[in-house]
Amino acid sequence: MAQLNGQDISIFALGSSKELSEKIANYVGVPLSKVESGHFADGEVSIDIKESVRGHHCFIIQSTNAPVNEHYMELFIMIDALKRASARTINVIMPYYGYSRQDRKAGPRQPITSKLVADLLTTAGATRVLSMDLHAAQIQGFFNIPIDNFQGLPVFVSYIKKHIDTNNMVIVSPDHGGATRARKFANYFSNAPIAIIDKRRPRPNACEVMSIIGEVEGKVAVLVDDMVDTAGSAVAAVSALKKAGATEIYMCATHGLLSGPAIERIANSDLKKLVISDTVSLPEEKKIDKIDQISVAKIFGQAIINVLTNQPVSDLFSYDPNKELSLGE
Repeated sequence: MAQLNGQDISIFALGSSKELSEKIANYVGVPLSKVESGHFADGEVSIDIKESVRGHHCFIIQSTNAPVNEHYMELFIMIDALKRASARTINVIMPYYGYSRQDRKAGPRQPITSKLVADLLTTAGATRVLSMDLHAAQIQGFFNIPIDNFQGLPVFVSYIKKHIDTNNMVIVSPDHGGATRARKFANYFSNAPIAIIDKRRPRPNACEVMSIIGEVEGKVAVLVDDMVDTAGSAVAAVSALKKAGATEIYMCATHGLLSGPAIERIANSDLKKLVISDTVSLPEEKKIDKIDQISVAKIFGQAIINVLTNQPVSDLFSYDPNKELSLGE
């Protein structure tokens, strides 16, 4: 049994986030609690919690990247098991929120799947959700329980300050919707200029760059986005920036989904570095020289501490150079 601030606490790692969970638990200073997750012969998920959680504040760490449905079912069943075992609170740390791209009806007869997932998490028994860089901020409004949408910005700003010449830098948004995110980044670099990629999507996971709004010629361009999936949009943006005269091109993206041909596309692109966080585990076969992965474990670890000690979590949403050693890499 572990305690923090005089309260019983249990931290569980599920299938998608083993390495991140270890880092979070180490930061908090408590061992991971024991749970066995497996499958019945027909593929159904089975969960067996190996220690008492009665009256505990429980934290489940599970990103819902591929295989998305498998990870969600494991998470729902784990929440149900904790609820039936009389856990005091059930806090879901979901670094990457699967189905976040379906946050509105973009056409007739389409679902709003991120709302459905929010309902399922609540119905299963979650009492709080902690996530990072939701694809759409309005997803927070889909919940009737507390949800904290942390930002990867602190660790990415720290990385940029250490590895990139910021005196001749332009922050680039890959689309109009990301302009606010780009401006937040730029504010930490003496109001560095921003540029916006004007693009259209003829179909999902495909894009066409129409033009670049802003000046990038002769500058180090840093693309900022919440995720990289198949990398089609990212590589198209990199190509457009190179043609427009950018000297070096970096990209910071919180969630490295890196599906399908993503690794090959990145390897063959003019991108100098793709910097991603560990919200999504990066398997060995996807680790290439052009990809740097930095950890957000300390942000989630500090969030656990603040939640249990009734301290605000707002300080974790922005970069503070005085706290760089505790939150940055």
